[in-house]
Amino acid sequence: MPIDPHGLLLALDYGGTKHTAALLVRGEQKWLAHARTFSPPGADARYDQAAMLRMAHELLARHPGRLAAVGVSFGGPVDAGRGLVRLSHHVPGWEETPLRDLLQAEFGVPAAVDNDANVAALGEWRYGAGQGCQSLLYVTISTGIGGGWVLAGRIYSGADGMAGEIGHVVVRPGGAACVCGKRGCLEAESCGPAMARAAQARLAAEPATGAHLAALAGGDPGRVTGKLVAEAAAGGDALAQEVLDHAARMLGVGLGGAINLMNPERIVLGGGVTKSGDRYWQIVRETARDHALPQMRVEIVPAGW
Repeated sequence: MPIDPHGLLLALDYGGTKHTAALLVRGEQKWLAHARTFSPPGADARYDQAAMLRMAHELLARHPGRLAAVGVSFGGPVDAGRGLVRLSHHVPGWEETPLRDLLQAEFGVPAAVDNDANVAALGEWRYGAGQGCQSLLYVTISTGIGGGWVLAGRIYSGADGMAGEIGHVVVRPGGAACVCGKRGCLEAESCGPAMARAAQARLAAEPATGAHLAALAGGDPGRVTGKLVAEAAAGGDALAQEVLDHAARMLGVGLGGAINLMNPERIVLGGGVTKSGDRYWQIVRETARDHALPQMRVEIVPAGW
């Protein structure tokens, strides 16, 4: 399908727990409008698709104009060439979903689908913290952990379209159980929900060391989130600091391996967990440096977008 050079672009981001839709005018680096929705516990692919379509149509109704194309970032493995979602590790029912074809039928315009970390990597390379680089690894640390490579100005997708799945590199053999079925994956040790689970278990066993964290959670360990862990750690809570430090170290181990494997010029980190403060960043950088060959020079920086 040809793309209207003067039309609107619809951007859709399917995450593990939240979804965003946005409209922009082609060629402009600012949103015309955007909206966000959160998935309830137990939501499946059918629910998320319906919620996203409602949100997208509401945006289009408020801002009428010719729609030129739809671009999708998806939080999970994607066959970008076929516009096919392979699966989601966090939301059931996405297996082998032809999302590109479904969206083209819905909106009558060209659509493209790719993994969210790949899309973010390309965005950072073009407009954000990766500008001027020939090689870039982008890693998002949020509900899950994913990565995307930009090499010589192009996304590197790998033989099966699944390159960059750094979240499922084992960094602690025999460690925490991962949604992929393995143990000790980076995602299982360092993502936001992993931090929350570790803190909840520690609170049950050692409540005195996490008094500040418990207070932030209103006395209910089940309300502990990765964000609360970071907040409590910044406030001096010993338990929260240990949990956050472990997550940062495991991320550094994973990044060190990636540095040795591909020798990128720059690593860009994004996602909610990366807002955990200076202590977090110091540990990530020091651990990555300790696990990479000393001859490898790489910058590790926060996302610019």
